[in-house]
Amino acid sequence: MLLSAAACAAAMVLGGTAARAAYPDRPIRLIIPWSVGGSTDMLGRVLADGMGRRLGAPVVVENKPGATGTIGYAQVARADRDGYTLLLGTNSTFAIAPHFYHALPYDTDKDFAAIGMIGANQQVLCVRPDEPFKTLADLVAAAKAKPGGTSYASSGVGGSSHLATELLMAMTGINMLHVPYRGGAPAVQGILGGQTQVGFVDISVAEPLIRGGKLRALGTSGTKRADLLPDVPTLSEAGAPGFESLTTFGLFVPAGTPPEIVKNLNKVLNDVLRDPQTRGQLAAQGFELNGGSPEAYRGYAMTESRKWGTLIEQRGIKLP
Repeated sequence: MLLSAAACAAAMVLGGTAARAAYPDRPIRLIIPWSVGGSTDMLGRVLADGMGRRLGAPVVVENKPGATGTIGYAQVARADRDGYTLLLGTNSTFAIAPHFYHALPYDTDKDFAAIGMIGANQQVLCVRPDEPFKTLADLVAAAKAKPGGTSYASSGVGGSSHLATELLMAMTGINMLHVPYRGGAPAVQGILGGQTQVGFVDISVAEPLIRGGKLRALGTSGTKRADLLPDVPTLSEAGAPGFESLTTFGLFVPAGTPPEIVKNLNKVLNDVLRDPQTRGQLAAQGFELNGGSPEAYRGYAMTESRKWGTLIEQRGIKLP
């Protein structure tokens, strides 16, 4: 009887170990806090497919848009800490939104664990070809000659295109008139239609318009030239030394998720990001893939939050 009981106990221990080692044994949810059809959604679906194949379990995308991505974040913050709920995060939500929304139902620093960096998307400072600004220097000169006389479009107050322009104005000492739109698409239409004169446009949207002669690029927003537009200087090169404003993407899980699951997910994510087919597919949309460790991404997120929080405070930016 004692031997039988010991055998049963051993079997239970081994069974529990096997159960833990079986992750994942059911579908995994990937929460994307933005609408279907956008660049973040497209990125998430490519990653979900690649990660699902490597994990041996489907990764199912669920779009939870609203309130600058904070609705999706709140859902993940409340999810079980078992590795079956992932979050595709952007710096507009983890580094910018907390400085505008002070009553969030979660703590960005405490309620999420980083899996790793995915990559970044540059923006392009654009004008119509019939505008007199051929370079950043031309734009700066005109804005200094008539403060507030040049108008710029953004996707909305607090959006990445708004803050990129605020950063540029701060670094070049100019003041332009802000015309906020309800999203990136109408902001681009505002530039194309002549309602505004200049604005930052996501590179995946800007590139075909530039090559088609409908927009002129004054500079890209990264520290190095964009692969999609190698002949366009960075804004740092063009006259705003040190300028950088990117839309960055990363993967999170709820805080408290077992370390072995975080490690496994990080390995799988980096494997997907190294895949030549995945890299080619996403590079064609302007994504620059990075990868890396959870620790590196956590450090980046903290630095990014400080950068934009300081700008928001110094410029006195508030939601309407």
